[in-house]
Amino acid sequence: MKVAIFGNIYRPMVLSCVKVLFDYFTQQKITMMCESQLYKFIEETKDFDLQGVEVIDTDFFEADLAVSIGGDGTFLNTAARIGNKGIPILGINTGRLGFLADISSEEIIPAFEAILNSQYRIENRTTLLVKTSDETTFEYPYALNEVSVSKQDSSSMISINATVNGEFINTYQADGLIVATPTGSTAYSMSVGGPIVVPQAQDFILSPVASHSLNVRPIIIPDSWIIELEVHSRTHSFLASLDGRSKVLNQTTKLIISKAPFTIKVIKQIHHTYFNTLKNKLMWGMDKRN
Repeated sequence: MKVAIFGNIYRPMVLSCVKVLFDYFTQQKITMMCESQLYKFIEETKDFDLQGVEVIDTDFFEADLAVSIGGDGTFLNTAARIGNKGIPILGINTGRLGFLADISSEEIIPAFEAILNSQYRIENRTTLLVKTSDETTFEYPYALNEVSVSKQDSSSMISINATVNGEFINTYQADGLIVATPTGSTAYSMSVGGPIVVPQAQDFILSPVASHSLNVRPIIIPDSWIIELEVHSRTHSFLASLDGRSKVLNQTTKLIISKAPFTIKVIKQIHHTYFNTLKNKLMWGMDKRN
């Protein structure tokens, strides 16, 4: 087995997780690959034996599975590096909520023992593909969580004309608009009042950000539909963000958003269910008086 390791180099506790992984992989004779920035971060500590560890410094690599050590942001970055390779990703959580990275540091060894014994499941997560009406390109035009358009300054709102399958549905007068996948329903979209959607649903969510109209609400559409967004602003530009990777675009640029031709494979433990994760992360049923 060959494992590719990615991690958040700004969280010191990542190193303790890496140490557990290195020791276990060495014992199990598992080949290790390490993302270049994480490799340098580990190398600087001088506490690790990196002999035999391959360095991932391009997007041309192969592995049986990938490990993302950090929060959900790190997981999204890992997913962007994996792209359409079909490599399943296991998320180890050193962050806060951790909907994607849901393996605690105490669960690392049991999780890998379960993987070696084929006692796990893989969830295929829908991704978004973003194209433009002109020659504008994105370095990585895919998003696992969401695509959002927003204003550049703090003074005035923007107008977003949204069309679905060729039919105009609304002009959003707002600070922005989020197009989220079911995976992204518990991220930015949820923070602006969007619904929680189970990962297996074949839907997209359109959630306005600080809408000027109180009667405008999030809407769910099938993920087979094509979404077109046209933005108008006083600055004649807007901010397009794909899983946090932002780019300033001219308002003449239209975004065409659709379902990507590949999914991101997420490794989940058998006993980790989506609703248990929701209850634990969002503290459903918790009473602060107890």
